[in-house]
Amino acid sequence: MVGVAEAKRRFSELIDRVSAGERFVVSRRGKPAVVLVPPSPQALRPSVGSPVGLAAVAGALADWEELDDVVEDIYAARRASRDRPTPELG
Repeated sequence: MVGVAEAKRRFSELIDRVSAGERFVVSRRGKPAVVLVPPSPQALRPSVGSPVGLAAVAGALADWEELDDVVEDIYAARRASRDRPTPELG
């Protein structure tokens, strides 16, 4: 176990030691906060074909049959809101 301040001071050394197979628990105020471990083989492989960012959201929403109803409910609630003016969306 190593404290946060010591981990900061020795970060380069800890990385080298973790690369060699060691593991370290970094503690904050005496309680474990993070663990430094070598990466798993899966973490080292780049993911191919997985959508990221907005493309992932768009793909997830494509199969949501109730999306139009939910969006209309959001717009209706926004129009009925009294806390701030509703912008004109065109």
